[in-house]
Amino acid sequence: MPQPTLKRSLFQRIFGICATLPPRDAGCWQVEGSRVTVTLAQAPELAQPYGAVRLEGKALARRVLVYQGGDGRFHALHNRCSHMGRRLDPVPGDVGLQCCSLGRSRYDDEGHVQGGLAHGAVAVFPVTEEEGRLVIETG
Repeated sequence: MPQPTLKRSLFQRIFGICATLPPRDAGCWQVEGSRVTVTLAQAPELAQPYGAVRLEGKALARRVLVYQGGDGRFHALHNRCSHMGRRLDPVPGDVGLQCCSLGRSRYDDEGHVQGGLAHGAVAVFPVTEEEGRLVIETG
């Protein structure tokens, strides 16, 4: 049985245009050193399984993908495929992520390569939920 995959056009794959967007409310997250805090009430994108946001900028040392897995747990990973450095997207109905490029590298929720052209794992960041916020340790 084939694994679920994101429906992406050739154009989107060639140029590495990912499906996951930054949060609509840029104020929903802050960075303090290596700690990232996301206020869930301000990030409705994360309210449903497979919902995700990509965090970039704000003095963040590495791009971060934050998503809710199908099991309801929150995950955070370095948002950089080990093949070509493109961004990752969660795959609805599946456990894990897929790269937005032609190589279609796949990773599980723990960052391990599951297929495609990726040559190494991606870093997984610990996530804890505290008083309606996600706390992600990136360092």
